[in-house]
Amino acid sequence: MDTPTKRIPAAERRAVTVEAVLSLAGDQNPSDITTAAIAQRMNVTQGALFRHFPSKDAIWEAVMEWVAERLLARIDDAAHGVESPLAAMEAMFMTHVAFAAEHPGMPKMVFSELQRAEQTPAKRMVQTLLQRYGKRLHGLIEKGKATGELYAELDVEAAATLFIGTVQGLVMQALVAGDVGPMLGDAPRVFAIYRRGIGSSK
Repeated sequence: MDTPTKRIPAAERRAVTVEAVLSLAGDQNPSDITTAAIAQRMNVTQGALFRHFPSKDAIWEAVMEWVAERLLARIDDAAHGVESPLAAMEAMFMTHVAFAAEHPGMPKMVFSELQRAEQTPAKRMVQTLLQRYGKRLHGLIEKGKATGELYAELDVEAAATLFIGTVQGLVMQALVAGDVGPMLGDAPRVFAIYRRGIGSSK
């Protein structure tokens, strides 16, 4: 039975659950995480966990929703008020890499969900995140083309895809190496190459 000290508000319990899942994902394959392990990390019973989430899929959806909201808010803040489209994209790039470094379980969760064959609520949330992220990039790239900062013939879709793929590549290498620290130092040099590829020669 839960003790009174564990009877925290539902919103707070959900936030603690997300933190527990991301923490576990940082240490192991997300697909191997059980509800028993989540409850143990939170120091509650599985019964207490399922009072807030009807299923494991619901927990995963909540985690992906948290990731989407926080990541998009962070990149929006980074780009806010930056007049240069390229500078705004660079700020978004660095912010995304920093977010992944702060939450190493996050990219592992995202990659794990995208690999699942079935269309789960969490997978749909990841797909929505990528669509919303891409829309922001499309706007900045179009603006850059209009102002002459990016070359006029630039393929907007390809440039947006490469942006996200470059971040994912940095993160994947960090996960393989088992150390997210170096990617923070690599990010400026990597973006400089991307910048030269899409920037106007004028």
